[in-house]
Amino acid sequence: MQSKDSKSPELPVPSPNFHAPNNFPPPTHRPTPSPNIPVNNRPSQSIILSPVPQPQRVSVVSPPYHFQAPSKRIHSPDDIRQFHDSESGRNFLGFIVALSESTRGRKISDPCYQSDTVNSIVSILDTLIQWIDDIPPARMASRYGNLSYRIWHAQMVENSDSLMLRFLPEDLHSATVEIVPYFTDSFGNSSRIDYGTGHETNFAAWLYCLAKLGTIKEEDYPAVVVRVFVKYLDLMRKLQLVYCLEPAGSHGVWGLDDYHFLSYIFGSSQLIDHKYLKPKSIHSQDILDNFSNEYLYLSCISFIKKVKKGPFSEHSPLLDDISGVPNWNKVNSGLLKMYKVEVLEKVPIMQHFLFGWLIKWERIGYSIRSSVFAVNTLCL
Repeated sequence: MQSKDSKSPELPVPSPNFHAPNNFPPPTHRPTPSPNIPVNNRPSQSIILSPVPQPQRVSVVSPPYHFQAPSKRIHSPDDIRQFHDSESGRNFLGFIVALSESTRGRKISDPCYQSDTVNSIVSILDTLIQWIDDIPPARMASRYGNLSYRIWHAQMVENSDSLMLRFLPEDLHSATVEIVPYFTDSFGNSSRIDYGTGHETNFAAWLYCLAKLGTIKEEDYPAVVVRVFVKYLDLMRKLQLVYCLEPAGSHGVWGLDDYHFLSYIFGSSQLIDHKYLKPKSIHSQDILDNFSNEYLYLSCISFIKKVKKGPFSEHSPLLDDISGVPNWNKVNSGLLKMYKVEVLEKVPIMQHFLFGWLIKWERIGYSIRSSVFAVNTLCL
């Protein structure tokens, strides 16, 4: 279970008044946001005051099945509240927390149980990676948006049903109508040629649907992270680099990452109670060189340092601030709260989220108001 210590915030509020000397060594590093970047503290209070999300079990659906093509239902902040108050909303977030907890203290290379379903999904992602090699980027002068990505994306969409049938049992073949849209929305948008945390959330939703179907079980959770999600991250990094995908809805320097969020949640869980690696360890290049292949969080930091130029505190001030948090447990619980507030509660991101029979859209607010109206009417 996550820590509920509310005396100090899990994630620090950036302070422009602190200035570390240039030769400040990594072992005693403190966050040093650039003074010429305006500090955005607006989301901090809501993140600090929100409860730490807790893990939940996923209930498996049973026949008769009523699979349907999912559709978008979120259009306003009221719809966001509706989703988070619903059983589907709470259970989806609880599933992500359960995935996070399943990787606690695990290295990527540690042996774990791998079901046939997990192996099939990893194979599917390997297939998608191979297609990138088969479809080279077009020669273009623009920084973002290589048009060859649309060819790759169209091939992925065209073959998505057959990819699902690699692991779905025969009695669940009809589920493709519902789970395929989550899958095809997990790798970016072919019109805008961009990718962001909303697409990553769709991949988590696809995995959640597989858990609802019972094809992914709780004993699969460690492998879902250290095998499936790690392979998904490899795929997305290659897509980002080869086809120059634009960050979708990026917060600029004050975002956690241009593209990803869940990798930091899972990665911080891996490092909880590690004897030597601490949040401040991200500033040691030697540690990144030797351990980024074992821990998702360090892998993400290493990738950022390779693709971005300049001081880390300037191009990634939020991650720099987080490095000053005393332990990984606080980092993990703070990131879970931040993910809920900054991703799952944002209309521009969640307006693209899909609802069907597996992830239901529940109008709880209306039923409550109707009940109140009925009681008031009877009392007149």
